[in-house]
Amino acid sequence: MTSVDTADGATARLAQRLLGMRANREVIPPDPSHSVRWTEHDYPSPLARWNYHPEYEIHVIRKGTGKFIVGDHIGTFEAGHVSLMGSGLPHDWVSDLEPGEVLKNRDAVIQFDGKWIQQAASIVPELAEIKPLLEQSARGIEFLGQSAEAAAASIEAMGASAGLERLHHLLELFAILVRTPQEERRYLAEDWFRPQLDGQAAAVVDIVPEYVFSHHAGTVKMSEAAALVGMSEPTFSKYFKRSTGQNFSDLVRKLRLAHARRLLERSDKPISDICYEVGFSNLSNFNRHFLNDAGKTPRHYRQRVQK
Repeated sequence: MTSVDTADGATARLAQRLLGMRANREVIPPDPSHSVRWTEHDYPSPLARWNYHPEYEIHVIRKGTGKFIVGDHIGTFEAGHVSLMGSGLPHDWVSDLEPGEVLKNRDAVIQFDGKWIQQAASIVPELAEIKPLLEQSARGIEFLGQSAEAAAASIEAMGASAGLERLHHLLELFAILVRTPQEERRYLAEDWFRPQLDGQAAAVVDIVPEYVFSHHAGTVKMSEAAALVGMSEPTFSKYFKRSTGQNFSDLVRKLRLAHARRLLERSDKPISDICYEVGFSNLSNFNRHFLNDAGKTPRHYRQRVQK
């Protein structure tokens, strides 16, 4: 199969999704047996999409690699990625897949109502220690290093247990996240990010990230993205900015730079090769944007992360 065939197939699948397009406000059913909801998601899945909900969410990726968008933040992930999403914060994880591939139980997810924490803390004062963490999660938090490993183990232990044992692992998880040192936390969305998720704006971002993620190393055209959702370019641009807090071209650039960071971290490819592989056509332009985004040149970034 050629790259053109693959790209055309991806575009066709996105167009088919438009026929069943829906708003992105996910409804989280309560679990009457437990204080919080624990579940697993395959990928692709109707639930694995750009979505938001009032519940807080703790999320671990079990397998595969890919790209994620949290608010206005673009990044890459691999197995072991642990994050906490604040109430109402839009998010999506898009895995790198071969044609027809399905990742069974790609992730495990914990979702809970913030009111539950408030009510429980009025009876169990020790739970008030969680409140600052929940406030910080308005931006989304990615956990790193040993803290992420310990949190992932507690999430899995919750899924394998019930009753008091599950509650024990939940409190253990909260303790790990609350006590995670700052050097093992990465805050994602900008402080000022406040999406406006009306139905049309949400529909735009439900479809478009997959188009961008699958084409970003080649040619990405706003005209094609707009056509996928049946909008003119000016209308599309307005709704995209409303949903994500950034311009379409900004998202494409951030995604390309995130891909470049991963290649610098995990390969010995020449920087000039990485520049063209991630979709930049000019090395000096790539270096300038990378410096603005990462605060370091690609060469200095590689030297730091590969020590």
